[in-house]
Amino acid sequence: MDVKIWTYIVVGLSFALYIGIAIWSKASSTKEFYVAGGSVSPISNGMATAADWMSAASFISMAGMIAFAGYGGSVFLMGWTGGYVLLALMLAPYMRKYGKFTVPEFIGERFYSKTARIVAVICLIIVSVTYVIGQMKGVGVAFSRFLETDYNTGLYIGMGIVFFYAVLGGMKGITFTQIAQYVVLIFAYTVPAIFISLNLTGNPIPQLGLGGSVADGTPLLEKLDKVIQDLGFNQYTTAVNGNKLNMFVYTMTLMIGTAGLPHVIIRFFTVPKVSDARLSAGWALVFIAILYTTAPAVAAMARLNLTETIQPGRVGEATGSLEYEKRPEWFKNWEKTGLLKFEDKNRDGRIQYYNDQDKTFATKAAEYGWAGNEMTTVDNDIIVLANPEIANLPGWVIALVVAGGLAAALSTAAGLLLAISSAISHDLLKGILRPDISEKKELNASRLAMVAAIAVAGYFGLNPPDFAAGTVAIAFGLAASSIFPVLMLGIFSKKMNRQGAVAGMIAGMSVTLLYVFQHKGILFISSTSFLGSMEPNWFLGITPNAFGAIGALVNFAVAFAASKTAADAPQEVQDLVESIRVPSKD
Repeated sequence: MDVKIWTYIVVGLSFALYIGIAIWSKASSTKEFYVAGGSVSPISNGMATAADWMSAASFISMAGMIAFAGYGGSVFLMGWTGGYVLLALMLAPYMRKYGKFTVPEFIGERFYSKTARIVAVICLIIVSVTYVIGQMKGVGVAFSRFLETDYNTGLYIGMGIVFFYAVLGGMKGITFTQIAQYVVLIFAYTVPAIFISLNLTGNPIPQLGLGGSVADGTPLLEKLDKVIQDLGFNQYTTAVNGNKLNMFVYTMTLMIGTAGLPHVIIRFFTVPKVSDARLSAGWALVFIAILYTTAPAVAAMARLNLTETIQPGRVGEATGSLEYEKRPEWFKNWEKTGLLKFEDKNRDGRIQYYNDQDKTFATKAAEYGWAGNEMTTVDNDIIVLANPEIANLPGWVIALVVAGGLAAALSTAAGLLLAISSAISHDLLKGILRPDISEKKELNASRLAMVAAIAVAGYFGLNPPDFAAGTVAIAFGLAASSIFPVLMLGIFSKKMNRQGAVAGMIAGMSVTLLYVFQHKGILFISSTSFLGSMEPNWFLGITPNAFGAIGALVNFAVAFAASKTAADAPQEVQDLVESIRVPSKD
């Protein structure tokens, strides 16, 4: 069977599984819709959390980022895994002990303020909508290539699947669907990696293959360094992301952004006890580690395969023929999507792929008769999905990868959409506008809010501002600068008052948004303004995606300064905070 048929079979079976689970686990109460009834076991919650966490950015984009950034791409591995440890130790147990449905509800009650709750809802929606854009892009990319639909059609199909199981089952349906999606995505990620590692290094364990040698005895990473340096690119194993300060700040942004993501935090409200929250966090780390330790191997092997297979070989070498073989079939397949583009600038029938920004190598290229880098577009997001094709793996493996990419994107999209709809129905409607609303009406409002959230996510998916990992990284920066600090202050600073919390959230979110948008040219700010010039990365060379940690520092500083203008939190609130921090006996 060809790849298309295999893809229809594997993706169709996975979608049928998700829909079947949604029908079986339909939510019948607000508690089931928001927190799955609070009865999910630690192992099940750990697996669902891993799927919720490992989005299209983890499955599709992360390896692509590492493949082209090299060592500099390790910020994603260090930041995201380190952030999960931070979340497990510093936030999850305390949030679960507090026992509320949503993050804004905790913030509103802890800081005894409806204003704080509203500001938290606004921050949550901004973060979640930004994050969900990347998931929608991942769905569109996967469908457009392998099901031979256009990007928009693929996105509509993905929206329909999420609509069915998220609106019907809420957190209950999402939880059990995410367990199935984790199984699909982890097999989809590791099986091709095993094949490719075996082909390149003879070692079936990708993590060991990364440190192994290729057929001629050269260490894999040493060969990769040589291959790309010979083409004018930076050495793979030493290249940094910007400067070293930027790498550090970027890592911190991803860490604290992870710990501040509302759709991940609410997963810890679904277990019966506080101790179960700790256990489920531990299990989630185990499940996440399987993919995250495989990603560097996938990235390095994909970069080597990509670089070595795009160059067509000469036909009739012995006779001195100047004719060349056609581009590889996988290359032509991906050209159709527009995510991979080639322009034969010197009309020699071959593909010159090199770093034409390197002046030294550009001189050599001119001597060779090359008229510029002919790989005009190489979208990072194609690496994981194209990897099995590049390595000539069987059709069923390619189909499995497609199903895995869709599972990763859909699982996180569902969690984000639930966080958005819960904030609207539970925090704004129930908490602020209509406190007396019945449970049935609130449940219906939750479903309507979910429909609206899916529509908004679809719109931004059709008009994505950046590739998946880049968009998601900005979302982490926004979570780091707005939500993480107020949660930490709410748990560990018992005297922090509502004035400090509100001012801190607004300041952190605002300064981060301003830095991101002025860098993108959306805000036309003069060189005399407090933000400085429009030069890229003007603040100590820190990129917009990494600025969240600076925004978090601003949040903390403003919160403490503003808190001094009013009385400390009431004594009953301080007592409540003390009780949250006391270790639970369960």
